[in-house]
Amino acid sequence: MKPPLCILTAPAAAAAVAAVAALGGNNLQQPLAVKPSTIPSLGFGTWNLDESNVTEAVSAALEAGYRHIDCATIYGNQKEVGKGIADGLKKAGVNRTDVWITSKLWNDHHNPNLVGEALDQALSDLGLDYLDLWLMHWPVASSADGTKLDYLHAWHAMERLHHTNKLRNIGVSNFSPAQLKDIIQNSDTKPAVHQFELHPYLPQEDWVATHEALGIAVTAYSPFANTNPTYNSGRDDPPFLLKNTDMVAIADERGCTTAQVALVWGMSRGYSVIPKSSHLDHIKENFEALGCKLHRGHLDRIDHLSDKYLKRFNNPSKSYGVKLYDGLQDS
Repeated sequence: MKPPLCILTAPAAAAAVAAVAALGGNNLQQPLAVKPSTIPSLGFGTWNLDESNVTEAVSAALEAGYRHIDCATIYGNQKEVGKGIADGLKKAGVNRTDVWITSKLWNDHHNPNLVGEALDQALSDLGLDYLDLWLMHWPVASSADGTKLDYLHAWHAMERLHHTNKLRNIGVSNFSPAQLKDIIQNSDTKPAVHQFELHPYLPQEDWVATHEALGIAVTAYSPFANTNPTYNSGRDDPPFLLKNTDMVAIADERGCTTAQVALVWGMSRGYSVIPKSSHLDHIKENFEALGCKLHRGHLDRIDHLSDKYLKRFNNPSKSYGVKLYDGLQDS
């Protein structure tokens, strides 16, 4: 019997090798293609970008230098994203192989008989022959019978597609420790990447350390926290991250914007971040975060923002009628 998957404490990086060895076995074979260093650390997100402007935004992102585009079936804009990719590749003078493109399987296609259909539709909408990464968007399956936690059968179907020329890597999003353990211990391939909410108000140090130990790359969505209007922050929520006085002070010290400071903080922790914007100046400004330099003292100061403002903004547990994020910060 394999030992349970535990959330490591952040200082446990020194025990990473032992943790991985303890979980050993053929079912922990390395992903075929991915290493954290191969995923561009600064990506461009497309969640909630309107069909009327997402094509221009994606094209502008590629022209600005982004080489990592994150999208998903449920966003409802993949045809427009695909047009933006084609236009941006041409304008930037780069090849498809130079850009990392991620999409996601939606909940209504977890039936193993529907998973291949979902992949084909995503590729068709995006105008692509393959994806660098395909994530299971949630550990939740929805059908006419309702919504429930159900992911293993869909994961096994994704594994079978992993061995085709349509996918380079497969991964998960929004999984809990118990669900990630279930995938690892009952599959032939562990996830190459796990995408989940990460920002200074939800740093999840131990969860990030666990992924480092397991050799699973991490991508952070919502790196600007409650700046996203979708979250409808109220009076009881923390101040908008990009207006937080500590963030503003650090940005002023370093000659950066608060958005750039938030992105550098995330990338400094060893994972990729995927900011989004439909404004061309913000798209360029966010990419210029790569030139923003923070000292250890600045990073430590940001680390402590969650001591006062710990908050998870994306938790659809009530609407799905299932418990999500069990065992994680602010679940």
